[in-house]
Order: sequence, then C-alpha cells, then structure tokens
Amino acid sequence: MPNLFSNRSTCRGYFNFDVGQHERHHSMTAVRVVDFQDEDIDPLVRMWRASFEYGGGIVDPHPLEDQIAYFRNEVLPNNRVRLARSEGEIVGFLASNAESVAQLHVRVGNVRQGIGTSLLNLAKSESSGSLWLFAFARNTRACAFYESQGFVVVQRGFEPFWQLEDVKYTWTRSNSAALYLPSQEP
Repeated sequence: MPNLFSNRSTCRGYFNFDVGQHERHHSMTAVRVVDFQDEDIDPLVRMWRASFEYGGGIVDPHPLEDQIAYFRNEVLPNNRVRLARSEGEIVGFLASNAESVAQLHVRVGNVRQGIGTSLLNLAKSESSGSLWLFAFARNTRACAFYESQGFVVVQRGFEPFWQLEDVKYTWTRSNSAALYLPSQEP
C-alpha cells in the first residue's frame, strides 16, 4: 500500500503527565487525554482527515476505508496513540513513539486552545530526549507552532506522494531547556 497519509503533520498541542485520563480546563471546557480504543477509529479518522485537509490546503481523494487501513496497518503498530476529548468529542490526537511524532492533529474548530501544545508536551515527556517530525511547508501555522515549541528545521524536502514541499523538524531536551534559562549578565 502506498504511503497515502504520510507522517506529515498539519495541526498541533500539551500537559506533563503519564497515561490514562487527565484533565485540563481551557475555555471552561475540560479536555481529557486518553489512550486510543478501537471503537474510536471512525470519528478519529474523520477528524484527522478534516484537520489534514485544512492544514495542508488539499482535498484527500482516497476513500475513508483506505485511511482507516493505513491507520491500523502503519500508525497503530509503530506508535502509541492518544486522543484529546472534550464533551465526548475527539478534539485532537497524537501518534508518537520515543523518537518521533508521526501524527499530531487538532480538530479544526479547536485550534489555538492549547490542545496541540498539551499533546506535543506529552510526546516530549515520553521521548528519549529528542524528537523528529515532518510538516508540510505550506502549513505555515503548523510550522510556526513547532518552532514556538522549540523544534528547529533540519531539512527541507519534497513529499512525492502529495507533491508538496515538506520540512523536517527536530527537538532536543537540552536545546529546549537552554531556551528557558535566564540570561546571564557579564
């Protein structure tokens, strides 16, 4: 199966915690982060697709069943998948492992509410001390978000399946920590 859905992210977000259900209040609505359950696959993939299309400025021509198969066969076996839920709806999701963020998406109507930051911080806290990820260059909001979260551009390229320029980012705990140190005066 071709790489229909790539690991190029489109939208982003964090808490500093471990597993299970955690709550965070934002805009008077609680957001819980939970592990993926199989019954979530249809609403998750629909939210992912809408976020991907919005962030990338493209329309995905593939049947939803192909994206579900890609999720089951490529994303799930290689990543831990967590969902951000608010009022029973999936408002974001993270697929990551100790080295990379394969997918990070926030529901289109829920961007800029801290969900992406919370999910990304979760990936950082569970990382081996560094992470890498890709974003489409045309998704300027995602690129700006990652850069604001301590990720740096290490490579620019071209994703052949989607025919779009992409950006590879890396984050390291030591570089990130240095960003927050108070300046020292001579």
